Amino acid sequence: MNNLHIGVVGTGIYLPERTRSAKEIAASTKGNWTEENIVKKLGIRKVHVPSQEDGTQEMGLKAAQNLLSTHNVDPLEIDLILDIGEEWKEYPLTTSALYVQGALGAENAWGIDLQNRCATCLSALKIAKDMMIADPDIKTVLIVGGYRNSDFVDYADPNMSMMYNLSAGGGAILLKKNYGKNLLLGSHLVADGTLARTAGVEIGGTKRPITKDNVEEAYKSLRLMEPQKMKDRLNEVSVPNWFACIDGALEKSGYARKDIDYLAILHIKRSGHEGMLSELGLSDQQSIYLEDYGHMGQLDQILSMHLALKEGKIQDGSLIALIAAGIGYVWGASIIKWGDADDR
Repeated sequence: MNNLHIGVVGTGIYLPERTRSAKEIAASTKGNWTEENIVKKLGIRKVHVPSQEDGTQEMGLKAAQNLLSTHNVDPLEIDLILDIGEEWKEYPLTTSALYVQGALGAENAWGIDLQNRCATCLSALKIAKDMMIADPDIKTVLIVGGYRNSDFVDYADPNMSMMYNLSAGGGAILLKKNYGKNLLLGSHLVADGTLARTAGVEIGGTKRPITKDNVEEAYKSLRLMEPQKMKDRLNEVSVPNWFACIDGALEKSGYARKDIDYLAILHIKRSGHEGMLSELGLSDQQSIYLEDYGHMGQLDQILSMHLALKEGKIQDGSLIALIAAGIGYVWGASIIKWGDADDR
């Protein structure tokens, strides 16, 4: 293939050893949810729980190290690091991309921290591809991040059931210009800023600073700040926006829904996952339901691809659709064609 293209070299994952079971989550809800419904309705059998050493930046670094060692990549090859790890990290106002750069010894790279909540990976894939095409000096890009927003969840808050699945871990994906295989194709994103402040960490910013009187509440203040508005609006626009992104990304890639071989989807409630597969005409063998991992935020798509490659669900010739949604609110989809670029 002679045309300029961007290929996926591979993925890397880090998962904390400790887990929290559906039974433990149910107990933390103070009677609002049973273990059976946590498993059957929310689709959670267990999630990963970070240790004190599992900082956001550190977990991203470990995922990057896993990727580079597995694929025999020299850190000096990396030109740019896009860190998609969360804002909740070891030290506020430090730059995660530069921490990873220094720790990896990627001396030829510069870096940026990006944020689009749980849609950040797909946003970063589009940004990386566009930058690599526009700038001849950017040939290799590392997208990396860590996630542990579960620290802020108050399981006794009945409005928070949509976030009971929050898990912890690190993920990384490496892109290379003119790699010759595993083409990163089209991406499409849709945003609805009317929902920008319907969910988030309510205490700890300049609007509601942490004080001696609210410090205990502050560290459990990831919540729905306007739950009814958020629920009503999502019921109206979420599914149409998701499919607009899927169809938009496919159209930009020269494909249609019938061509999808594997769906790398974030963890959502079981009925939503099954409904998405059904609407796209896919079987449950064409995706992985992350019920044993939970929701690692913007890293779910990397985790899903990583597992699918190990299990043989992604093979040469597979068309992969990655989909995500992030509070704020953002929906997105990206398309990857696995295998030799000449076989596209």
